[in-house]
Amino acid sequence: MAGGGAPKADEPAPHPPKDQLPNVSYCITSPPPWPEAILLGFQHYLVMLGTTVIIPTALVPQMGGGNEEKAKVIQTLLFVAGLNTLLQTWFGTRLPVVIGGSYTFVAPTISIILSGRWNDPDPVSRFKKIMRATQGALIVASTIQIVLGFSGLWRNVTRFLSPLSVVPLVAMAGFGLYEFGFPGVAKCVEIGLPQLVILILFSQYLAHIIRPGKNIFDRFAVIFSVVIVWIYAHLLTVGGAYNGKPPKTQISCRTDRSGLISAAPWISVPYPFQWGAPSFDAGEAFAMMMAAFVALVESTGGFIAVSRYASATPLPPSILSRGVGWQGIAILLSGLFGTGNGSSVSIENAGLLALTRVGSRRVVQISAAFMLFFSVLGKFGAVFASIPAPIVAALYCLFFAYVGSAGISFLQFCNLNSFRTKFILGFSIFLGLSVPQYFNEYTAINAFGPVHTTGRWFNDIINVPFSSEAFVAGILAYFLDNTMHKKDGQIRKDRGKHWWDKFRSFKTDTRSEEFYSLPFNLNKYFPSV
Repeated sequence: MAGGGAPKADEPAPHPPKDQLPNVSYCITSPPPWPEAILLGFQHYLVMLGTTVIIPTALVPQMGGGNEEKAKVIQTLLFVAGLNTLLQTWFGTRLPVVIGGSYTFVAPTISIILSGRWNDPDPVSRFKKIMRATQGALIVASTIQIVLGFSGLWRNVTRFLSPLSVVPLVAMAGFGLYEFGFPGVAKCVEIGLPQLVILILFSQYLAHIIRPGKNIFDRFAVIFSVVIVWIYAHLLTVGGAYNGKPPKTQISCRTDRSGLISAAPWISVPYPFQWGAPSFDAGEAFAMMMAAFVALVESTGGFIAVSRYASATPLPPSILSRGVGWQGIAILLSGLFGTGNGSSVSIENAGLLALTRVGSRRVVQISAAFMLFFSVLGKFGAVFASIPAPIVAALYCLFFAYVGSAGISFLQFCNLNSFRTKFILGFSIFLGLSVPQYFNEYTAINAFGPVHTTGRWFNDIINVPFSSEAFVAGILAYFLDNTMHKKDGQIRKDRGKHWWDKFRSFKTDTRSEEFYSLPFNLNKYFPSV
């Protein structure tokens, strides 16, 4: 068959492409039994805690806050994440997606901290002033996603997405977070590595050896492995394994160093403007807007990965646009409550859907209830929030990998024997890794990015997007795929566009109604196009 003609009868047939992922135990609309759903929801809560704790732990001390302020910011971030997850699952895309903190907003927040406007001798007063400035910037930045989402502009952009241009975007949304994986595990390798090994052992091996078909070990692998390694880490701490070790090692390895349990109040309900009235600065708002736009592109990849792992059909552009609008409201709420950080799709929770094979909406709504519950009961929430960071990093190694592979899986719709496909794929993924590597390396060595004028806000507008792997790869693939000789009918097939024709509109596929229609008969008043 040298010329690539029709396959002979005895030749193996290729795997047929599937617009819904098969072998998922529970899809969006089919919830598991209540006891199982509650445990799975708690597992989602444990996984999203990582980012919720890591970001304030990095930012609050730089802002001038102590352990009390850190505990309060973590509680607020958790509370807002619970609210936003409920809003997104009820009125947004309706996918089982967790909306949590985002690393994309860290750079503009650090610029606000370093802006030189804060010469207050009292550190707590300085912390509050910086927090209020961050709130102002986030409130303004939220408008970009609210406008793009609810006006339908983002719908018009995403209508031109094809399976080919989605591959680099979704793949880099997962693989692009590699710096939070093993480098985090290696900060305390005697805890991180056992966590990674036990997680793989439970989820991929024991599940097929002990009681196969029951799905106990693979579905609850996170709870099993975290409990085992956390107890082991606590025994090391109590046994004095880290006494006299450098402070960095103690912070990473010890289970009693987070300072959260003693600082957290028993009961505290976060409320808007709890730090005072927000302050506004035009430059900082523009920088934060750019971060919000980058988060929007990354979240588009996150939404597409979640729709795949929830065994839903590809997202109609109007639904994606609606989800983006509600994510803008999520950033607005982050600004009003004062989380010190914006909101975007939690990539690690998207990966957890793949590990458990449970894409149920109800499970994620239960996890949102856990977020709200533990954010109000501060002391109980602080117990789980004090899990050592290397344990979280080990979880990331698996979950980010799953999201990356969701991106690669869209290649089933493309023609991989086309040189056009090979160029767009290879070039966008390579530059998606290479450009941010240059920007991040430059920043690590010089303590400022390649663009460093006197206006910090202007530097962020350029440096933040080029430091995001998903943004660079996604935008580049989208541009090349939509500009390179696409008029040809064969090229349309090579891109996989014909597979997605029936999902271009909400009404052209009956399954869209099942997965994405609004609750309480709201579709009558807010019809999807």
